[in-house]
Amino acid sequence: MLRKIVACYALACAVLVAGCNHKVQNPMAGIDSKQPDKTLYDRSMESMKKGRFTEARTLLETLINAYPEPEYIARAKLAMGDSWYTEGGSAAWKQAELQYIDFQTFFPNMPEAAEAQLKVATIHYRQMEKPDRDFTEAMRANEEYKNLIQRYPDSSLVPEAKQRLREVQEVLAERQYGIAHFYYLRENLAAAQARLQSLTVSYPLYSGVDQALFELGSLYEKEANAVKRQNLAEPIKEKLVANFQKQAVDAYSRIITRYPAMGRAGDARKRLEALNVPVPVPTAEAIAESKAEEQSRGSISMFKRVRNNFSKHPDIARSPQTGEPPLGEESVANPAAFVQDLTKQITAAAVASNNQKLTLEPVSGGSGDPPPNQPPPGSAGSSQPPSANTTAPAQPPAGASANPTGSPLGSSATSTTEGAPPSPAPAQINEVKKDSAQGQGNAQGTQKAQGGSTQSKQDSSSKKKKSKKGLRKLIPL
Repeated sequence: MLRKIVACYALACAVLVAGCNHKVQNPMAGIDSKQPDKTLYDRSMESMKKGRFTEARTLLETLINAYPEPEYIARAKLAMGDSWYTEGGSAAWKQAELQYIDFQTFFPNMPEAAEAQLKVATIHYRQMEKPDRDFTEAMRANEEYKNLIQRYPDSSLVPEAKQRLREVQEVLAERQYGIAHFYYLRENLAAAQARLQSLTVSYPLYSGVDQALFELGSLYEKEANAVKRQNLAEPIKEKLVANFQKQAVDAYSRIITRYPAMGRAGDARKRLEALNVPVPVPTAEAIAESKAEEQSRGSISMFKRVRNNFSKHPDIARSPQTGEPPLGEESVANPAAFVQDLTKQITAAAVASNNQKLTLEPVSGGSGDPPPNQPPPGSAGSSQPPSANTTAPAQPPAGASANPTGSPLGSSATSTTEGAPPSPAPAQINEVKKDSAQGQGNAQGTQKAQGGSTQSKQDSSSKKKKSKKGLRKLIPL
């Protein structure tokens, strides 16, 4: 019994020691040197293996500050990032990323620069979440792996970076498809079209790209049927319907020519036959490429599907193991641009149709009715219609003199006889007599002599106060 207890205790100690022993390699372990910088570097590596990361960073900082030009300076800077990277955690990984970027800045031509870039990308890869959650880390990992492939194309780490890039792009494509399918089920055709187009162009290695292309083709067919129900001119309607049907045919044809080994290839053939268009034949190279991609994908069991519901990280089993991942920028389509383009097409076609109708209508002759919004023609004897502001001169009645006494025209020099005084002005019939007006004003003034002015002041002041209250209600300042 005692032997069993001792054996169990020894086994537990071995497991504990193995758990505390971190996987840290000393690249300078094979070099026999008794220099103090080599001693500090070895001590820091031993401390890192035992999990004493703060002690290891202190030794490395001492090495960097005390020996600015040794042969271990580059290794010390890289080991500083490794200490944060091995410690783990979001805060430690941020410090490790800064150290790796600093190493690439000072030593861009060293072989370890590609290793530093790979670890920067892996930091974001480990923090990547599922497609229906925050995709910030996935986008950062996508950018960092692309940077490694483009900046260090001759590095031995490029194949590993490409495989990780395929896995990251599988997650990003799954996110795009989820959003597009959401809009597709709710008949938001413009938003679904934008997402599906971006997905099929940016992520050709996505495991569900055939389903995305099939939904894109059916979406174009729905748009064509919607245009047929619109109250538009027949030439406009035929042109738009033909355009949407052509895009649907292109989407279905791409499934057959690029992804013939995927599940939706048979459905795409049926849709092309229903549209009465020839079905394309895939090449032998396309068939071989599609089969290789499908065979390299993993499978997801029912147990894994249930377990993934409780996991924070995505399942990347369906990502391919072959194929070149795209290194360009992600294509982003704007749904508002699709709607504006369709509106412009309809407007331009309607304007062209109206102009054609106007040119075909005969021009009316002079004997017909006047065109709309035009003034009626003048009388037969006049060459120019009279102006609306011109008044005809008053004609004197028959038998009367041209300039009678009291006429306003009597004041002109040409109408009076020489030496005769001018005739007086006519009486003002509309003028109120001043005497009566003054009399009434004096009578009213005598009645309100006592207290009238005070009452009027009070009324005026009260009216002003009421107006101020109203302004305060509108502008409470």
